[in-house]
Amino acid sequence: MISVEEATQIVLAHARDFGTEEKDFREALGCVLAENIVADRDMPAFNRATMDGIAIRHEALAKGITSFKITGTQAAGEEPIELEGVECCIEIMTGAAVPDTADTVVRYEDLEINEEVARLLTESIRKGQNIHRKGTDKKEGAVIVEANTLVTAATVSAAAITGKKLLKVRKPPRIVAITNGDELQDVSDTPPAYKIRRSNSYTIEAALREQGLDTELLHLPDDKQIIERKLSKCLEQYDAIIISGGVSMGKFDLVAKTLEKVQVQKLFHKVRQKPGKPFWFGTHEGGTVVFAFPGNPVSTFMCFHRYFVPWYRMCAGLPEQKLYAMLDGDVSFGPALQYFLQVRLSVNEQAQLVATPAEGNGSGDLANLVEADAFLELPADLNNFKKGDVFRAWPFKTIY
Repeated sequence: MISVEEATQIVLAHARDFGTEEKDFREALGCVLAENIVADRDMPAFNRATMDGIAIRHEALAKGITSFKITGTQAAGEEPIELEGVECCIEIMTGAAVPDTADTVVRYEDLEINEEVARLLTESIRKGQNIHRKGTDKKEGAVIVEANTLVTAATVSAAAITGKKLLKVRKPPRIVAITNGDELQDVSDTPPAYKIRRSNSYTIEAALREQGLDTELLHLPDDKQIIERKLSKCLEQYDAIIISGGVSMGKFDLVAKTLEKVQVQKLFHKVRQKPGKPFWFGTHEGGTVVFAFPGNPVSTFMCFHRYFVPWYRMCAGLPEQKLYAMLDGDVSFGPALQYFLQVRLSVNEQAQLVATPAEGNGSGDLANLVEADAFLELPADLNNFKKGDVFRAWPFKTIY
């Protein structure tokens, strides 16, 4: 049995790049960007009016000019109209290009306009006011969005504004989520009291979607030959296999033994942690990694977020996520195991992230996860954890 830290190092050592592909920028949301998005021209590309009003030359004010003849109207998207003289102005709309012969925009609220003449109502006019200068946001060639970041709505906006219709993104791993056990029945069934509905595969599927990943689903009965045949096929077709169930010590826990039979090298089996102690991890010579989690729902859920998600983020080139929270109550835990405590997260008035224990009824209590937001990782070398102590948190919900 190995420590959580050792298990983490082994899992992350088998992260790898799955290559890149191009996607239409509108279809790339949630993917990982594999290239920088750069400005194809200055941003903004012209001196842009930020208010509706008139465009003038500021030097007119030094000459005592306070009324200006309107010689044209400049709308957004139109070629700039040049000023005919220092005593002239043009009406200009928000977003329109300010001509080179003007350097200041005066808003309508500070004007009186009669018979094509605009008269200033204020003396507080700064040179260059109400103009968003060319290139002040980004210069041509500057990086707007860096590679190895998730494509968000803002990324899509950046792609659109730079004319980047195709985005190079990282290929996701091909994943299959497998459940195992004759005691599991379909969601639509009404099982007898001694059986349960299959939930872990759908939980994994949903958790993968939250990471921007898709998966195939497969259920295996407690049959050695079928398990061997199906696993052999999966090793040919997928980059990552996530298995829930069949890795403990029971008579019908056949998965761990069969994995080794189909040439998956066991890198570890059993981790000093609760929940999820029977966690099995290995690799196949073809490059497929196998995460075989215990079948109890909370064990599967915790192991997925503690091990699979960091592995995937490293594969995708995403930065490590680190979040720490302060315990909001005393907790005691006897066994010398790393304890992943279910907690609710909140932010107090001192802007501190607070973890309130939401202990359920063990690793089979999936319903309790609905009330929790994260797992708080409590170290194995301690038994008593005090209110105010700070530990690493592994969130599985977005906290607002």
